[in-house]
Amino acid sequence: ASRPTFFARKFEASVNQEIISQLDAFLFGEYPPGTPGLQAYWENIFEQETDRLSTLSDSTLSHYHAFARMGLSRAAASLQGHPNDNSCRYAAMSHPVSVHLYFLSDKFLGYLVHLVATNQASAQLESLETWVTPKDHFTLANLPNTNNRLQHIQVGSDWDPKERLFRNWGGLLGPEDEPVAVQRWSRSQSNLTATVVWIDPTNVIAATYDILVDASAEVTHYRPPLTSPLRPGIWTLRVLHHWNLLGQTSFTVAPLEFHQQQPIQKEEALRLHGGPARNSYMEQSFHGLNPVLRLPVSLSAVEEAEANSGLTGAPLHHWLDGLLEGHWAASDICSMGPSACPIMKRCHLTSWSSSSPDPKSELSTPRENGRIR
Repeated sequence: ASRPTFFARKFEASVNQEIISQLDAFLFGEYPPGTPGLQAYWENIFEQETDRLSTLSDSTLSHYHAFARMGLSRAAASLQGHPNDNSCRYAAMSHPVSVHLYFLSDKFLGYLVHLVATNQASAQLESLETWVTPKDHFTLANLPNTNNRLQHIQVGSDWDPKERLFRNWGGLLGPEDEPVAVQRWSRSQSNLTATVVWIDPTNVIAATYDILVDASAEVTHYRPPLTSPLRPGIWTLRVLHHWNLLGQTSFTVAPLEFHQQQPIQKEEALRLHGGPARNSYMEQSFHGLNPVLRLPVSLSAVEEAEANSGLTGAPLHHWLDGLLEGHWAASDICSMGPSACPIMKRCHLTSWSSSSPDPKSELSTPRENGRIR
């Protein structure tokens, strides 16, 4: 698909900081070399004090809680085999305090989740922030003697055709979301027709369709009209040409820990986590393609999915955390204030925390000449 024409231009730090930095340097002069945070950008997307919990979808809230637990697990793992030492073990309290997007050199590097947790050694509340980073599962097929134009595949929601990126930056998907598949291509002398196949966690082929990739096309995208709820688990998306694999990726549809901001109950869990009626995501069935794609329908995977669909409480948390650990990692955790954990870093001393120094974003009182710098 050719790129739509737009007649307006806004400058947005989450997309590109360069023009903003150029204007800043023109008005106020260059920052000295080594100034911290020059290439970094933090965007606050949730603040408990000012944003109601209802502004978050159940899927987003479930992800944030899982990310918080991921950070606490990282803190506990840092003790390296001292089972009686609880100084770095925590229990999370209530909902996250705030969440930031973190970018470095115009690249999305994950979420920063600020939480309050009880230290199990001191029984004191501590204010912590954890940084979780996404893992990319895209793999390119090794095709001998073939010019494979495919460069990348991504699945997410809230696609922005102008900036060609997902506004749902981390691709956080739940059973009721409407995912979009985006393929990036190199240019060529000729068109090609690619086949896109969506495969659910039990090897049900949810959708398949062809897309025409023009010789000059760099990006193609499509949102198949899948019947919800999508079955939670690890999904696979394959892109083929004449039924030969060009590349594939996997993505997570996360089960919901919350329903209408409350811990989910069994009745709702069974409804939302059991997949679509008759296991059919579209009116037509693609079951006949399973042998072509060498996708055996696994009875054990079906039984496991059915058993998981009714989980609530701690077993549900365990399932959710296990799914996300394959696609996210807790890169670091820090403390906003005093901590009983001796190896816990202070957030203002890190380079990544929302509390770390960011001189370019500080606003001072205007001087007599009206300038802020």
